[in-house]
Amino acid sequence: MAHSLAEECTPLKKQYDACFNAWFEGYLEPAVSASSTPDQRAAFARQQAAEYDARCGKLWAQYRECVQKAVKDRGLDVLLDQARTENPLRDPPPPSPDDLPPASS
Repeated sequence: MAHSLAEECTPLKKQYDACFNAWFEGYLEPAVSASSTPDQRAAFARQQAAEYDARCGKLWAQYRECVQKAVKDRGLDVLLDQARTENPLRDPPPPSPDDLPPASS
């Protein structure tokens, strides 16, 4: 796994990455089950979100805080704000009919 932006954040990044990867592996397997209904999938997704928060949420918050401090300490926050002002994120346009897959018969 790659190092973090700041060396002091790398241990937190590695801990978070390991936690997320373990959680995500468990999330994917039953989520793709063809036998589940939309309601079952929604309930499963809510359960998994709660599990993620319990297992990895604190690590994510600590890592994010470390990276945000490093960004600010390096003066990158000014550049990020400028980039967001000059090129704000926008909702993507709806797909055109040419982008949609052909209807099956």
